[in-house]
Amino acid sequence: IIDGRFHTECSHFIAMSTKFQDCLRPNCLFSSRHVHLIACKSQSCIRLMALPTKNPIRISPSKCGDCVLKTRDEVTPMVRVAGMR
Repeated sequence: IIDGRFHTECSHFIAMSTKFQDCLRPNCLFSSRHVHLIACKSQSCIRLMALPTKNPIRISPSKCGDCVLKTRDEVTPMVRVAGMR
């Protein structure tokens, strides 16, 4: 589970903290309740983890920092100084 901030204007999610949660299914290799303890070769067992769930604990009506910088750079392009790359 990923807790974070959701920016409504750009729909981006910025992670703030993560935590693990056991699915408690006996046919999942990653569960503490998995029935085959050593070298599971069962075809019925789940071998892939699902993507983590995003949990917005903060809602921001503004754009995220990356989108603000991107918009600002598009409006006022950086002036290159001679001799700098």
